[in-house]
Amino acid sequence: MSDRVLRDLNPKILILTLAHGAAHRRAAEAIEKALTRLDPSLIVRVADALAHCAAWFRAYYNSYEIPLRYCPELWRWIEAAQHRSRSTGPAWLYRQGAKPLFRFIESFDPGTVVVTEVGLCELVSLYKRERPAAFRLVAVELMDFYPAWVQAEVDLYLTSHPDLSAELAAAGASPEKIVCSGQPIDPVFLSLPTREEARARLGVAAEVPLLLVLFGGGGYGNPLRLVPQLQRISLPLQTVLIAGKNRRLEDQLRQLCHGLARSQVFGWVANLHEWMTAADLVLSKPGGNTLAETFACGVPMLAFDPLPGNEERTCRWIENWQAGLWIRQAEGLVPTIEALLANPDALVSLRRRAQALARPCAAYGAAAAINKLALTPRSNLS
Repeated sequence: MSDRVLRDLNPKILILTLAHGAAHRRAAEAIEKALTRLDPSLIVRVADALAHCAAWFRAYYNSYEIPLRYCPELWRWIEAAQHRSRSTGPAWLYRQGAKPLFRFIESFDPGTVVVTEVGLCELVSLYKRERPAAFRLVAVELMDFYPAWVQAEVDLYLTSHPDLSAELAAAGASPEKIVCSGQPIDPVFLSLPTREEARARLGVAAEVPLLLVLFGGGGYGNPLRLVPQLQRISLPLQTVLIAGKNRRLEDQLRQLCHGLARSQVFGWVANLHEWMTAADLVLSKPGGNTLAETFACGVPMLAFDPLPGNEERTCRWIENWQAGLWIRQAEGLVPTIEALLANPDALVSLRRRAQALARPCAAYGAAAAINKLALTPRSNLS
């Protein structure tokens, strides 16, 4: 390799993510682990992008939580507008609010920047376009397609499924830049225990079906709609409910589940992969990361109570892929769960479809594609 090419390469990789929600951060951390194991010479840093933005811009960026919690129909309208637009926000606002982030990127001087959220893709593309900056830009789509992902400054798109790759290409992304690596998940999903080992380790009954109920890392959901329905299930069932980091939700679930036989309630758990492996069914809001993890564990998802917008679109993917079911109304919980418990063949069919979609090596696939790009001289990039 010539001296010119060696000077052109930069082993520093900056992964920009968000703190809100768990999917962006967990994907970023999975890629970081895979990159450092794949090539220890790389200098990899994961950073919360908003922590390096102006305080007023952080408030603006996180303001989606207000309509999401208190006026979901308003958020559905806002999100639908973003899904039709080439931008999720005004460029002048992004330019002003992200000035500290741009200085942070400049001081770190990365050879490659990886982004795990569409707004961050816009911010970094804006920086790269107006400076201009020399780093490569990698956009990691986490089952959350928006036209705003398509930016001329992006050198590589990593997608979670071929259907999402097709959406990106249809929106104008160059097919040569798209690699379907799968949704990056923690490498721990590469070495799962058997179902029997997981159940023994967790202390749950080996012979009774297990329903795992998840509320996402942030603990979104309405247990008042959910738990009374679960109490109506007449077939033998053990239920584990995981509230994430929402202590208020955890306390509420503990109170509501006093009358739910064979139930356990937890907050945040570090061994979610074991619970998923032990489960017969996962009932959850359909976050893309959770969905990819259930596939890796070969357990079908019952999607329930999705957040307006992208999670509702994910529910349609689940149905198209036949790897789970979308339960649209709380009243559908009992008949759906009881029908599956009473029909082992239907449950096995869903499990096989989930296993067929499993990509436990996705983080390493993403890391390999990023590393290949990082080792490509800029003169060879289109």
